[in-house]
Amino acid sequence: MDEKTTPQEFGLLFKRFLDDIVNRAEVPEGPLLKRLREHLGGEPMRMPVISEEFERFQQPNLQVAMEAYLEMPRHTAELIGLAAENKRQWGLGLSDFVNRGTSPYSLRLAEGPVDWVNFHLDGERVLPVVQFGLYLVKVDGAPLIAFVTGPNEMMGPRGARARIEVMAPERATAQRFLAEITNLMGERNVYRGKIVSLGPQQFGFGPQTIITFHHLPTVTRDDVVLPEGVLDRIDRHAIAFTEHAERLKAAGRPIKRGLLLYGSPGTGKTLTVMYLTGRMKGRTTLLTTGRGLGMISAVAQMARILAPSTVVVEDVDLIAQERGMPGMQTQPYLFELLNEMDGLRDDVDVLFVLTTNRPDILEPALAARPGRVDLAVPLPLPDADARRRLFALYARGLRLEVDNLDRFIARTEGASPAYIKELLRNATVFGAIDGNGAGAVRVTDKHIDQAMDELAEGGRLAERIAGFARPGDEGPPPGPMGPSGFPVPMRGGGTWRAG
Repeated sequence: MDEKTTPQEFGLLFKRFLDDIVNRAEVPEGPLLKRLREHLGGEPMRMPVISEEFERFQQPNLQVAMEAYLEMPRHTAELIGLAAENKRQWGLGLSDFVNRGTSPYSLRLAEGPVDWVNFHLDGERVLPVVQFGLYLVKVDGAPLIAFVTGPNEMMGPRGARARIEVMAPERATAQRFLAEITNLMGERNVYRGKIVSLGPQQFGFGPQTIITFHHLPTVTRDDVVLPEGVLDRIDRHAIAFTEHAERLKAAGRPIKRGLLLYGSPGTGKTLTVMYLTGRMKGRTTLLTTGRGLGMISAVAQMARILAPSTVVVEDVDLIAQERGMPGMQTQPYLFELLNEMDGLRDDVDVLFVLTTNRPDILEPALAARPGRVDLAVPLPLPDADARRRLFALYARGLRLEVDNLDRFIARTEGASPAYIKELLRNATVFGAIDGNGAGAVRVTDKHIDQAMDELAEGGRLAERIAGFARPGDEGPPPGPMGPSGFPVPMRGGGTWRAG
């Protein structure tokens, strides 16, 4: 080094020397790149890459779509994995695999095991889903490559979704492949015809939508004890519309609809929903409650995709309180609910079932326009005849040996079906403790008295939680009803009340 050359100048000269050596050297070809070039029959760096992204919960649909596509005649594929250090941290794409020498990853990548993740579906079904893998596909002899990756929490928000990238010699080939996969995802949707709920869950850098499968108990018509004609109205509005959907559409009648079930706690709203779900076999049901109430838009979008479908919104008053009520802030989810109910096409068979214990505080706009709530059905506390039927219903499987059932019918005035069910459950415990022999448990007047005394030990609050509204607990009766059976709103907020 010349005495006049500074260390900085020497470093710059040395860097230029190394760059010149690298530029003159022939860059070797990695084994994976060679494999991809042979499959595609051309230079991958000159081929387009088209990608689609999906929510995490769509991963199983992408998997079943890929499998269905590859089962078609003249469709073949080989699935390979990648072996590379820290491959999940790189956020690799197809461009990284084919950039010979210009990508620091292209020389280090080689074939390896395919990464899979298990998705638990309804029942005991487990679906293995590709989390990181390359499909070397041929369609009628035409080659393409599909790179499938699942969400990568290490990549931050941009890695929160599943992705498929497609490379082919012709752009039209890749676009056609993606279109067919997307169509198959809709046709083979793993959630179709199931009972599911959507909810937010935190993953890495942000919330993700999680779908949970549910199995509801079988509820028959005899299990739902309501006043004469009430269940017929519900059946007609919920079920008959679907059974005659084609004729209704041909007559220019909308088949999207809304049903509101309201009444005191324990009067059978959830039981009625279970009954409808069981009657409407093969229909997708989306249960919305709790934290899921904040996902109305996602629920409605899924309902449209999976129609015919039913959207159940329990305790709708939590998000649909009347605008302008004193001390009540407007809920943004209310506007989402109204917009989604309005935005459905008339010929889409989507049924919204809303339930509430507080119809008096609901936003009147829910029932003020056709296509939102078309039918509002009150579920009252059971009268004496209904309570007798409930005792018979919930005594199934017992040896009910009661000398004076009328006394308990009278004592349970104001009790909900849920209270009578709990009453007989506790009475059964007392009967079992008495140890009255093998076979069905024997329940007598004494056991029912003991159960009523125990339920009353917690005071009025405990009884009301259990579904026992004594006279005076219910509050003033609702005033006049609108054409759909919904309480008529007063100007300035609130509802009309008798007296």
